[in-house]
Order: sequence, then structure tokens, then C-alpha cells
Amino acid sequence: MVKTKNEYINREISWLQFNARVLQESKDHRVPLIDRLRFLGIFSNNLDEFFKVRYATVKRIVDAGKTGKSVLGGEKAKDLLEEITKIVIDQQSRSLEVFKEIDRELREENIFIIRETEVNESQAEFIRDYFFKKVNQELMTIILNDLTEFPLLKDTAAYLAVKIVMKNGSAKGKHNRYALIEIPKGIDRFVVLPKEGDKDFVIMLDDLIRFCLDSVFTMFEFESISAHMIKITRDAELDIDNDLSKSFIEKISSSVEHRKISDPVRFVYDKSIDKDTLQFLKEKMDIMDTDSVIPGGRYHNRRDYMGFPSLGRNDLMYDKIEPLPVKGLSMKGSLLDIIAHKDYMIYAPYHTFSYVTKFLREAALDPQVRSIKITIYRLASDSQIASALVNAVKNGKQVTVQIELQARFDEQNNIEYANHLQDEGVKLIFGVPGLKVHSKVCLVEREEDEGIKRYGFISTGNFNESTAKIYTDYTLFTAHQGILKDMNKVFGFFETNYKINKYKHLIVSPHYTKSTFMKLIDQEIEYAKAGREAYIKIKINSLTSYKMVDKLYEASRAGVKIQMIVRGVCCLIPGVEGMSENIEAISVVDKFLEHPRLFIFGNGGDMKIYISSADWMTRNLDFRVEVGCPVYDPDIRQELLDTFDISWRDNSKARVFSAKQDNAYRKRAKGEPELRSQFEMYDYYKRKLEA
Repeated sequence: MVKTKNEYINREISWLQFNARVLQESKDHRVPLIDRLRFLGIFSNNLDEFFKVRYATVKRIVDAGKTGKSVLGGEKAKDLLEEITKIVIDQQSRSLEVFKEIDRELREENIFIIRETEVNESQAEFIRDYFFKKVNQELMTIILNDLTEFPLLKDTAAYLAVKIVMKNGSAKGKHNRYALIEIPKGIDRFVVLPKEGDKDFVIMLDDLIRFCLDSVFTMFEFESISAHMIKITRDAELDIDNDLSKSFIEKISSSVEHRKISDPVRFVYDKSIDKDTLQFLKEKMDIMDTDSVIPGGRYHNRRDYMGFPSLGRNDLMYDKIEPLPVKGLSMKGSLLDIIAHKDYMIYAPYHTFSYVTKFLREAALDPQVRSIKITIYRLASDSQIASALVNAVKNGKQVTVQIELQARFDEQNNIEYANHLQDEGVKLIFGVPGLKVHSKVCLVEREEDEGIKRYGFISTGNFNESTAKIYTDYTLFTAHQGILKDMNKVFGFFETNYKINKYKHLIVSPHYTKSTFMKLIDQEIEYAKAGREAYIKIKINSLTSYKMVDKLYEASRAGVKIQMIVRGVCCLIPGVEGMSENIEAISVVDKFLEHPRLFIFGNGGDMKIYISSADWMTRNLDFRVEVGCPVYDPDIRQELLDTFDISWRDNSKARVFSAKQDNAYRKRAKGEPELRSQFEMYDYYKRKLEA
């Protein structure tokens, strides 16, 4: 097939379209009002990470004088940067309109986010008292005029750029003073003011500081002071040195520290800032017009909206669900004994994540358990998982932890945990040179009458109690000795990197994931060509591997029916005649973050079902250690088919992928009842308990 310009959707553009779906949630009136504001925070946080990682990568290609067409889906890197900036400016503009709408609706609910100009007399007294007791001593304020070198701005920290018009200044403003105030991160961004009757009042920390600017600059005789928000985003790539005298932890720590002074990739400013202030800053910071300079609104770091106070208004937030137990998997008895007879699966957050911590707590205390091996990618800030592992060491177990120090933006947290675990006697493994370890597996070895028996669990998501409340993920508990023997080989690979193992059950990156899934797709192609039923069902976060996209196109042309649920980036274009007419693809963005990876192949009637830690991205297939696991238990297989079907039939929060890239909601047929998959999923598991 001849390659065409429209064969793929560019990865970066598709990512921005995913973030547009997040922005849609903040505009959707079916979403509770305070949660809409929090979605606006998620949108902003996502955009920060996009510039630190994806935009920075493309910019590196441009700076190296290359086109990047081979890795950017045919787009030139320079053209792509311009397109990204254009899209982001448009999205920023739309997000500001959404905020104005939410602000109006909050006022209708007697919740007022007030500016410094709206403060009444009693509030002024509270604000000044709050400022002097909690804020003033935390402020980092820098007068810029006489500095020979502009201060280093922190990545994504928010700053107030202050213009001080002096009383005796010239007409041309030569004696204006300029300053920067860093918004303190250790203080809540939203300050709740005393309630007045049935009205709640909140002021942004930025505006609280604006209100008290005269107290900050008492040393100057000024006519006026104005302050406008600015921020920069820096390249987040880790440059790891090759100093053999340093430990791996030291190298990662040094690289994380160096990130603080990496090249800026975006400059965002309040579009109402005075022109002379903006020009002063751009000159001092050596910012070119060709750089990604984004005019924004009054407030930056809107990711802080994720922490907007509830104000006791539960009616304006999603109802908290009570995580359900798994039928047959008792929290009272021994999990190891139960799992010895049957596989079980939890689907967080519909099920309680406590099964994972109970499994580890039990293994830590069981006198017959000899060893625990686990991979760690992201831990909660106060991790029960880490606590259970330390407890196991104190009970004489051999505990081996493969911890990924290069987990993006969690490096510092993982370094601290690594040091803590090492101090407590845990054996640490730092993975494989050149590969991130992204697999989510745990293996327990127990001495029983017939010898050593293994127990374990495999997950599509991190072993993290915090994210398990808001991310949907499958975790399979099993005592299948064949699967667990394979898992033991994975841990062996961490320590003996040169040895490539063969696996009977697991699908392991970087050696087998791509080739195995290619073969499974090829089998469906053969069935389709033979006139037999052939289908593939996929649920993943991202699809960016052009080789996998091409293989799915090949399957579509052969007549294989393909259903795809892709939460985030999707470089494949479904529904194109002669290329992908047998492929349908949707994205579901709702209350929880869809995170599972599930793969279902018809296989001529002998269906094959896998859960995995791997998306179909080049990095997951070729440059990470990932584990995919077959599901053999008939009850769990049916459950996975049911949950895929519920997600697939979503006609409330499902957006349809198409060449238009318009994030159109799936239309309901006339008379068809609304199905909101995440709500239906919870009801499905409640019904299973009651059956």
C-alpha cells in the first residue's frame, strides 16, 4: 500500500486532542461543578507535562538541525512546533472561557472566587492578618533592575511579574522598577475566607499577595503597582552521565537536580501584562519570538485547581464510591490459601485495592514464606506497599525490589524510597541498562509439604494506594505455577541481563511483546482469509507504534473486525475505506482515569485474552521491560469480556476517533438508553456480589 500523508495521526497532535477531551469534561454540565474545576486543573497539569516531555523532544530535533520526519509520522519538526503552539493557544483560550463559565455557576451556588479588588472591609482585615502570619515570610521577592544576570526561574513555578511606577519617574518610564515574586508552593493556592451568611468566599493566593503588595514594597515611593503572572516550562529529559565512580542512585539524583536548569521550552504570560513589562522580561530572559511564547490568562499553574476546596459542598462533587469486595476473596481468611485453589481478579477502583496490601502483609508474616520479589514504578507518598516490604525483611524474609529510578516525575520520590528500603535491608535491583522496567508484578515463594510453591499477582497499573482510587486497573492474583515460573525468569533477567529467557506463558518486552502480538494478529488475518470469524478487541492507553498501526491496517484489509478503546494517543485513523474500514475506535474520559491494557483475540473460537503493563508504543515494545499475562480462569475471562463490552457500549462519555479529530461524542440511537460505562461498571460488580 502506498504511504499517504493521512495514514497516521501525528503523536503530539493526537496527545493534544486527548487533552482536549479532558477540557471537554470541564465544560460538561453532567460533571459536578467543583469536579469540572478540577478537570480544568488536570488539563493544565497535562499541558505542563506535554511541554516538558513531548514538545521538548521535538524542539531537541529542531535544535539538532534535523527534520525528524521518520519519527514524527512524516511531519517536519519545525512545522510541528508551530502547529503545536497554534493548537495550545487555541486550547488555552477555550480553557479561559470555561473557567469564566464555571466561575459564573459557582457564584450562582453562592461560592465566590474573589479578586483583590472585590475584598470588603472585614475580609481585608482577615487577608492582611493571614498574609503577615503565613505568607510574607515565605515570599521570595527579587528586584530585577540592577541585576547583571537574570535569576533562574524554576520549572513551572508561578511568578508575579511586578511593575512599580515610581513617583518621580520620567514620562518614558525609565525609572520604573521591576520585580519578581515567586508564589509559595507550601501554602494552599486557595485561601478560604470567613463565611458570610450562606455565602462562601475564596481568594487565590496570587490575589491575596496582590492585595498586600504595598506592604511588600514599603521601601519605595511609588504611584502604582501592578502584578501579572508568568511561568516557564523546562525540558524534563534526564541526561545521565557515565561517571563510573558514581552509584546509579547518585547519577539519577544528579540528573534530576540538573533538570532544574535545563533549557526552557515554553514561556506563558498574562495577556493583559503591560507591553513594557513583557518586553523587559523577554530581553532579560533572552526569549525570542520564535520560541513557544503563549499568551494566557490571569492565573497560571491552574493544575492547582485540582485541589480546589470542597467547602462542604458534596452536592457539587462526584459521590465517592465504596470499593467493593471480590466475591470469594475473603479479607478475613488467608489470601494465599484462597488463591492456591483459584485465580481472582480485582478491578480498581470498583474493587478495594486493600487485597494487594493484605497479600503482602500476609506474606510478610507467614512463617512458611521464604521470599518476596516485586517491581515498583510509582509508589504513593506514604506507601503501605513499602511498609509491608520492610515488615517482611524484619520477619526474616528475603525481599528483592526492582525499583525504577527513572519513572518520569517520580524520580525523587523513588530515590527516597530506594534509600529507605536499602537502609532497612531490602535487596534493590536497578533494572537493565538502556531499559526502563515498567512491568507490575509480584512473586512470593512459600515452602510447603511438596516443596516450594509460588504465589503472585500481575497488574496493568502501579502498586499505589492513592492512584488506585482514581485509576481503573486490573490485578490478577494467581498460583498458576507455569505463569509464576515465567515471572521468576523475569526477575532473573533483571540480574543477568545478557541472558534472554524463553517464556511459555508470559509476553515479555523488549524481546517478545511486539513479535507475539504480531503473530496473534497474523493468525486473525489467516482466519479472516479462510472465511472464518476473526476479531480483535483492544483496550489501551496509547497506540503510537507505526509498525503496530500498519499491522492493524493489514488485518482490517483482510476483513478482521477490530474494536479499540484508546484513552489517550491514537496514531491510527479508523474507518478509512481501503485502509481501516473494519476498525472502530473510541476513547472514554470520565470520572476515573482509564488505565487497563487488555487484549482479546478470537483465535478461531479458542479465544486468547491477555492483560499487560504495555501500551502499543515503541518505548513499551522495544525499550522497556513489560509483562503481559494470559488469563486462563473461565470466570475471569468472562468478566474481562463483560467489562470490555460495558466500556465499548458507552454512549455517554465515549468519543469517536476519526480523521476529523473533532472528539465527537458517540451518538445514541433513537430510543437507546444512556449508558455511562464507569457507572454501569460499578453496578455490574454490585450485581455479581448479589448473585
